[in-house]
Amino acid sequence: MSIAIGSLFTIGTYLILSRTLLRIILGMSIIGHGVNLLILTMGGLKTGAPPLLGLGVTTFTDPLPQALLLTAIVINFATTALLLVLSYRAYQVTGTDDVGKIWGYQDE
Repeated sequence: MSIAIGSLFTIGTYLILSRTLLRIILGMSIIGHGVNLLILTMGGLKTGAPPLLGLGVTTFTDPLPQALLLTAIVINFATTALLLVLSYRAYQVTGTDDVGKIWGYQDE
């Protein structure tokens, strides 16, 4: 699992370092998926009963990793959607999706 997480971070970093807005957004999304896998892996597999009162069980599973994972998925999706809309608007205004040309830098 650590190899998959490392490869997702590597691919995401490679895409973020490019000059195209769509690749940057996809790189951020891929890194978000890597973070989700990292949270899931670090949460581990716990044995025990669900955290319900009245069962008389002494060991409970920890629901926090699942809650964090669902929150991270929703935030990743919302961030990706917002960045896609903003990049589309930037493309409409400037006519390009190259970050250097949007910010006014010249190709060397």
